[in-house]
Amino acid sequence: MAPIQDLTIAVPRGALFEGTVALLAQLGLGTDELRSNDRKLLFEEIGVITMRPSDVPTYVEAGAADLGVTGKDVLLEQAAQGPGEEGRDVYELLDLGFGRCTMVLASKAGPDPALAALRRLGVMRVATKYPRVAARHFGQTGREAEIVEVKGSVGLAPLPGMVEAIVDLTATGTTLRENDLIVREEIAVCTARLIANPVAHKLKAGPIDELLAQLRRLPTAGVA
Repeated sequence: MAPIQDLTIAVPRGALFEGTVALLAQLGLGTDELRSNDRKLLFEEIGVITMRPSDVPTYVEAGAADLGVTGKDVLLEQAAQGPGEEGRDVYELLDLGFGRCTMVLASKAGPDPALAALRRLGVMRVATKYPRVAARHFGQTGREAEIVEVKGSVGLAPLPGMVEAIVDLTATGTTLRENDLIVREEIAVCTARLIANPVAHKLKAGPIDELLAQLRRLPTAGVA
């Protein structure tokens, strides 16, 4: 299990934390302090930095961590939109298989208000925490959408009529149902992904390749 000790790994706090820590434990890393201390951010003795999932690609790209774990939703949002735009310069190495959820387009139950807005006005209003994913999806499907970026509860936005639809992640659909929303389209399935700094991927190819081999032997991980 030595290779993981030679690498610095960015670990996401939040929904993916438990799955990531469990994975590290399976690889033989001591995770007791990581589990018990939610205020500490840097665990030098085991080569772990903890942060928000959306910050993981930033730290990995900058070389502050060799590897990182984050959601596919984060990678999709931070990817380049088109020619001339820059996305995060990281390598996506492995689908780790846990944290599964789906990026969906949802609107109020009943006749679809987003479809009605498109027919009446030629544009629909969509609230989301993922404006780039939403814009890319509607652009690819030939629909005009006014994207409203929100930071808090996306499911609230259609209730007062601020928007006709939302683009958001759902795992069980419970939050959607509680807000009388239904899924109209599935955009992408998102799971936890292992990413790498491109320079570290070359300079530490041996340890990273051995770590990947260990991960692929685990039941939940697959090739990205």
